[in-house]
Amino acid sequence: MASQETASQETASRAEAWGWHLLGLINPFVAIAGNLLGGPFAAAGVVYMLGIGPVLDVVLGSDCKKRPSRDSGQPFEIMLYAHAFLQLVAVGTLLLLAASEPPLWVAVVAAVSTGINSGASGLIVAHELGHRRKKTFPWWISQLNLASVLYLHFTTEHNQTHHKHVATPADPATARYGESVWWFIARTVPGQFIDAWQIHARRGRSLMMNPVARGAVLEMLLVVSIAVAFGIVPACAFLMQAVVAVFLLEYINYLRHYGLQRETGARQTAAHSWQSEHRWSRWTLLELTRHPAHHLESGKPFWKLKPQNDAPQLPSGYYGCFWVALIPPLWRRLIHPRMPLASRPSTCRKPA
Repeated sequence: MASQETASQETASRAEAWGWHLLGLINPFVAIAGNLLGGPFAAAGVVYMLGIGPVLDVVLGSDCKKRPSRDSGQPFEIMLYAHAFLQLVAVGTLLLLAASEPPLWVAVVAAVSTGINSGASGLIVAHELGHRRKKTFPWWISQLNLASVLYLHFTTEHNQTHHKHVATPADPATARYGESVWWFIARTVPGQFIDAWQIHARRGRSLMMNPVARGAVLEMLLVVSIAVAFGIVPACAFLMQAVVAVFLLEYINYLRHYGLQRETGARQTAAHSWQSEHRWSRWTLLELTRHPAHHLESGKPFWKLKPQNDAPQLPSGYYGCFWVALIPPLWRRLIHPRMPLASRPSTCRKPA
């Protein structure tokens, strides 16, 4: 513990090299290669991202050094569009594989592998670009990636409700203290859709005038079009990868705000989002683990985000926490001792 505190006080002489973030592109390349090779290779994405990824999160540890600001964001912007393009290629190769009439288990495993990449690569880009100015080219790219996982309503709910009401009961995307990831996902997925619908409905946009309704129709037409063009099995594989991607997205939402609370209307601070400086998650997920900084300045691009000293710290990165979070008693045992005192139930707080 003392060594960690000492490390946190060290200051690096220069900004971290941008090249480390290229490691994130391994995710889509592994998924694409698995789809093209077929057979047992279809499982490559599962093994790499959910098997090797958590190990690397733990082994590589965290970097607590204070670093100067990065001079240029151009390499990072290029990476965003590379992720977006490769996400679509991964989905396309999945459809081709499923249409080639492989054994059913191959199609299922490939769909899971592609879905993991859709969640760990495509949806991260959709989140980042969804904060750009509406109806600009970056924003449309975010919508394209969201359409590929049938989650077009996400930008509305995320930007207009989540960022405003995070860590309060009004936010369907904030996990409550003691809530399991399974119950949270069952609650938040329909809750976010309804919330996005209601945002537009309150503005007088009913039925097909509501963008959420139009998005849902577009998503249904996309699935039907895939079934007509490629067949029923590819359409089912596409649906499965979308389900896996959304599960991963909401698992990340679960981690980012689990149990953290503030009074409705109270000022939002770094203490209302969990942070992790674990290298593997930071590098491969485009600084997504610096979530407190993102909430404080949502318009700032990911490569400018800095760690917040007063943010609660996750025990590992998003990869490292994955399997633990799936087992609620184990997750609570690990995370509750780290919970900020202000967010603990009153019965758990020690007197001053």
